Amino acid sequence: MKKNFAYTACVKTMSVLAVSIGLAACGNGSWWSKDDEPTLNAEQIRKALPGRVNDRSSWAQDIYDITEQLGIPQTKENVCSIVAVVDQESNFVADPQVAGLGEKAVKEVQTRLDEKFKEKLGDGIGGTVAGYFEEVLKTQPSPKDNYLSQMRRVKTERELDELYREIFDYMSKHYHVSALTGAAKLVGQDFGEKMNPITTLGSMQVHIGYAKEHKRQGGNIAELRTDLYSQYGGLYYGIHRLMMYPADYDKPLYRFADYNSGMYSSRNAAFQSMLNDLTAAELTLDGDLLLYSKDGSPRSAKSESERELINVFAANNVILTPRQIRSDLKNEKEQDFEDTATYRAVTKLYQEKTGKAPFYAMMPQVVISGPKLSRDYNTNWFASRVNGRYQTCMNKIKHLKI
Repeated sequence: MKKNFAYTACVKTMSVLAVSIGLAACGNGSWWSKDDEPTLNAEQIRKALPGRVNDRSSWAQDIYDITEQLGIPQTKENVCSIVAVVDQESNFVADPQVAGLGEKAVKEVQTRLDEKFKEKLGDGIGGTVAGYFEEVLKTQPSPKDNYLSQMRRVKTERELDELYREIFDYMSKHYHVSALTGAAKLVGQDFGEKMNPITTLGSMQVHIGYAKEHKRQGGNIAELRTDLYSQYGGLYYGIHRLMMYPADYDKPLYRFADYNSGMYSSRNAAFQSMLNDLTAAELTLDGDLLLYSKDGSPRSAKSESERELINVFAANNVILTPRQIRSDLKNEKEQDFEDTATYRAVTKLYQEKTGKAPFYAMMPQVVISGPKLSRDYNTNWFASRVNGRYQTCMNKIKHLKI
């Protein structure tokens, strides 16, 4: 399955306090740590950062403060996991430049404009608004320095994001669609947010949807986006996304894979692999057990995994109804999925039929694509690159006395 670069699947909203209580109850097993394991201070974290990083002390202090706030022990493993992802995503630059970003954005607009608007707004109004958008790009705010020209000059995601917001704000103030939709007019913030193609932001490339569910402070969506481009905000949401969910992975590699392809995708890919051994079908091991709409909600249509679960259970006299299976699969982005009858039945059948012990995680087979990339990659590439940085960090600080 192909997914957008660094897309982050969201878990149910919960307070930091609730998460911290839950982790304390399981002995911090989620964090690659034991209760009595020594932790690093800010100065020791600074030594874990690559030497080429500008203002290492500031980055280290922010990492320390954020992990302290979230209740994440500053162990070598945890610190190096964070360092590795930040370095992979941005090389420790809060608002990194993206090579050729302006031209890539222009190309995306010129080749997929109509498709994108119809996808978001429907075939009827989508094509009409796309035409107006194209006109605005070529004529506003002035013909000599139009938005298309400005788009070619952008160097960072923040610059492109702010330009898109300016364009959509102009459209919302000047273009009424009541005759076409029966609605009032395109409302600035709602319309701009719906259409804004910049969905992963900041030094750790966090999806805006995840940040909205876990906002650290008040403010509107524009202020949240601005926060994500700051050093502290980018780190906060990235560390939250990387660490704030429990998983029994025996290697950080799988958490790195999850960061790219979605929470628990490594666990779910292992579940799909075990299911594969119980059926003649060849399931795609992408870690998605249901089909999802673009807004992240489960679709009513059955996925291949769901269909095969129904078939396998029927063939092996496992009394689970399709309704119960669907209910269980809706927990696939949470640890609770492991407690469902569906998960337990598959692991039990796998052991009985193959004589092998069930396994918890494997690398999901997901293709990474997006306008920021020169070509498609896969989750294994991403996770392996991050894991290499993790190992470098661990080797660098293994002799620290803590």
